[in-house]
Amino acid sequence: MQGRASLPTLYHFLLPWAFTTFHRALGDSAPHPGPHYLLPPIHEVIHSRRGATTTLPCVLGAPPPSYKVRWSKVEPGELQETPILITNGLHARGYGPLGGRARMRRGHRLDASLVIAGVRLEDEGRYRCELINGIEDESVALTLRLEGVVFPYQPSRGRYQFNYYEAKQACEEQDGRLATYAQLYQAWTEGLDWCNAGWLLEGSVRYPVLTARAPCGGPGRPGIRSYGPRDRKRDRYDAFCFTSELSGQVFFVPGRLTLSEAHAACRRRGAVVAKVGHLYAAWKFSGLDQCDGGWLADGSVRFPITTPRPRCGGLPDPGVRSFGFPRPQQAAYGTYCYSE
Repeated sequence: MQGRASLPTLYHFLLPWAFTTFHRALGDSAPHPGPHYLLPPIHEVIHSRRGATTTLPCVLGAPPPSYKVRWSKVEPGELQETPILITNGLHARGYGPLGGRARMRRGHRLDASLVIAGVRLEDEGRYRCELINGIEDESVALTLRLEGVVFPYQPSRGRYQFNYYEAKQACEEQDGRLATYAQLYQAWTEGLDWCNAGWLLEGSVRYPVLTARAPCGGPGRPGIRSYGPRDRKRDRYDAFCFTSELSGQVFFVPGRLTLSEAHAACRRRGAVVAKVGHLYAAWKFSGLDQCDGGWLADGSVRFPITTPRPRCGGLPDPGVRSFGFPRPQQAAYGTYCYSE
């Protein structure tokens, strides 16, 4: 009959509208096409280690008539992006401290990938490759993740002495940086169980629990416990630090040394007394196993165990054991040295 649409024709027009309405009713945005020029990355997480050269891939499927590519780093816990490099395909300009170590790969004419040399601890995080063509900008996001180890840290004065900024400085002094939540979570899945709460890079305060117990937050499921929002200047906790692979090596010097004698012993060997981060990195990446307490640069005495055994720390799991902070004049320990 003329003037009346057929049933297949009605389905053709009404079904897309119905699905769009259904998505919106659920709070979902309507389907939209992906990037027109930028190809989606095969892997959104790129793994690397400190000191390595790594590539963050960004490839154009087709070049627009005129465009620029801007690389930036999304700062954790802050609503801002730090520019790294801007290029028009022919010339590139770097910005900030990371820009001096970054360059375009330029494997072919559609390659906008970013190469970072001498990866540092602070390079971990989220990056954005943005195509700017003056009509409809688009971007892809990637995450650079460093292989490393998280370690809890407190000063000789005891626990809960750091505000956020002091915790950040303390980690840097021990060859590390404040760990992110993702790094702490990864450490928890690998066996980190710690009852003292510590600052994280995002400004939160948390602690990882594998075995729920009364002195450690009470009964409940294992997981990452949170103290909620905290005042970065006023509130005081420990720190969770993160470090990665070393460019040098850690070695043990036996003896019954004071702290000052430990410094002298390392200097005679062309080295310095190791920091806490050095010892954790050597334990994690080099398998350092030494059943002898040794001085470290912060005045603590520790030793690394990769193969647990009787009369060697008394704990069933691998880790770095601590004797705390003995008196510096106490001549009872060797020392761990670090040399490049």
